[in-house]
Amino acid sequence: MELTRTDGSPLRVLVVDDEVNIAELISMALRYEGWDVTTAHTGTRAVAAAKEFRPDAVVLDMMLPDFDGLEVLRRMRASDPDVPVVFLTARDAVEDRVAGLTAGGDDYVTKPFSLEEVVARLRGLMRRSGAQQTASSSVLTVGDLRLDEDSHEVFRDGEEISLTATEFELLRFLMRNPRRVLSKAQILDRVWNYDFGGQANVVELYISYLRKKIDAGRDPMIHTMRGAGYVLKPAS
Repeated sequence: MELTRTDGSPLRVLVVDDEVNIAELISMALRYEGWDVTTAHTGTRAVAAAKEFRPDAVVLDMMLPDFDGLEVLRRMRASDPDVPVVFLTARDAVEDRVAGLTAGGDDYVTKPFSLEEVVARLRGLMRRSGAQQTASSSVLTVGDLRLDEDSHEVFRDGEEISLTATEFELLRFLMRNPRRVLSKAQILDRVWNYDFGGQANVVELYISYLRKKIDAGRDPMIHTMRGAGYVLKPAS
């Protein structure tokens, strides 16, 4: 089941964190859910983005370079009193929790966090605030490649391909982001989780496994962008 706005359009989430890498990681995870995401790295930009973007929910870092998350929230709530907010805080302190709840924050995630936890908190908040659930197709299609997220079956040009659980997760991530270059770091964080301590060569290894199964004897779909990462696109 997919969460959407009441008119069926994707939910909008504003991600605010002055650490660009963290903001991008969270954004990738939320786009993977099918949501529309925009980011901001300062309090000033966050307040402006909230007015332009009209988000359905906000992921908001407590510590920002110009003013703190509580002040951002106060200014956002002046124009949109009901927008749900999940605070990111590096300090799991009682004072932070009390201050955030007094200012109207709805939930907390303490760094370091898992992306799954952030997504789960947002899902809960948006369900409570009236987002609707729609039955979404479980089949991803890119060119002649088809992946069924429910049955875990994969076909290329009608021929079934057998994948391990990790190969399946990697292919699903690539297929949810067709034509988008994904870095090794992004793939590690999504497929092997945010706090996975492994090396990037595990990504190379699994990409090579996938290629042997998906691309062997066919026009290639998985491409290496030297120095940038990998991209999946329909065979030309």
